[in-house]
Amino acid sequence: MRLSEIELRRVRLPLVVPFRTALETETHREVLLVQVRGPEADGWGECAALTTPHYSPETLAGAHEALRDTLIPLIDPDHVSVEEVDRAMAPVTGHPMAKAALESAIWDAELRNAGRSLADRLGATRTRVPAGVAVGMMDSIPELLDAVGAYLDLGYLRVKLKIQPGWDLAPVQAVRQQFGDVPLQVDANMAYSAADRGHLGGFDEFDLLMIEQPLARDDLEGHAKLAREIQTPICLDESITSTEAAVTAIELGACSVINIKPGRVGGLLEAVRLHDFCVNNGIPAWCGGMLESGIGRATNLALAALPGFTLVGDLSASSRYFNQDITPPFELDSGHIAVPTGPGIGVEPMGDILEQMTISTELIEL
Repeated sequence: MRLSEIELRRVRLPLVVPFRTALETETHREVLLVQVRGPEADGWGECAALTTPHYSPETLAGAHEALRDTLIPLIDPDHVSVEEVDRAMAPVTGHPMAKAALESAIWDAELRNAGRSLADRLGATRTRVPAGVAVGMMDSIPELLDAVGAYLDLGYLRVKLKIQPGWDLAPVQAVRQQFGDVPLQVDANMAYSAADRGHLGGFDEFDLLMIEQPLARDDLEGHAKLAREIQTPICLDESITSTEAAVTAIELGACSVINIKPGRVGGLLEAVRLHDFCVNNGIPAWCGGMLESGIGRATNLALAALPGFTLVGDLSASSRYFNQDITPPFELDSGHIAVPTGPGIGVEPMGDILEQMTISTELIEL
């Protein structure tokens, strides 16, 4: 496949309600879109990096710079394929979300050219995936209960509560008491330390599916100690930056569940390798989200349709986050979201809406 130019586009999408985690409070989602263009086909990818270096060291501005100055110049425009670009980017240290965005755009263009869907190419076994919802921290427990009840009424099949010290056991207890045996898990986003291990044991009485990333991303030994002391399964997110990192975490006993995000591990190729590792070793896995627009959501849905994703993930309907997405919205149907079946990722931005939400564009000729 040949490419002639690549456009980097910054887009700002207001959130329906502010989303509070232990890392930050977001009132909007700013995303970086990558569009590759050539004589055979165009393709779209989305960078999952945040504007601040809280979730990971990579920021949206840093990813933009890495794409423009380092990654895109590695492309041979006359011989472009996912595998070739992956090999070209491999020597570059870091920048997994920038790499994933470029790789995703090339996946989309390559498969559009072939008339084949991303889900089919990855080996999807489902036409729709079960939808869970992540609920941010709120000002009061009654406000939280109202929000959770509304999401359950919509049909979401699993609830994840964001937690941090001071907002943890009491809200979880309230949700469990109010909604009974609803599938429930919590996500700490690295908010606790080794000194909190005894406190974290308090979650055991609530029969949670898991506690996600309670300690720092590099504290695998601390997670392993915690796993030996509590009954609630530990899931790692920020710590799992590659399949090799997952192997180490499992060998140490640092977790028993893995959250897979293509952006965090450097792209779909590595995400599929991580999925296969989980399948081959009987490790429960699920597909996480990063408040993506419809471009990133379509990519994640294709991945989440693979057979190794045995747990309900975070891929909610578009309306969970945005009144207006840049693509036609993904909708909830009996607790599930349909996997796109069209060529490539199966969706593309709506031109007028995209232009309205665009902050800046940069065109790079190859």
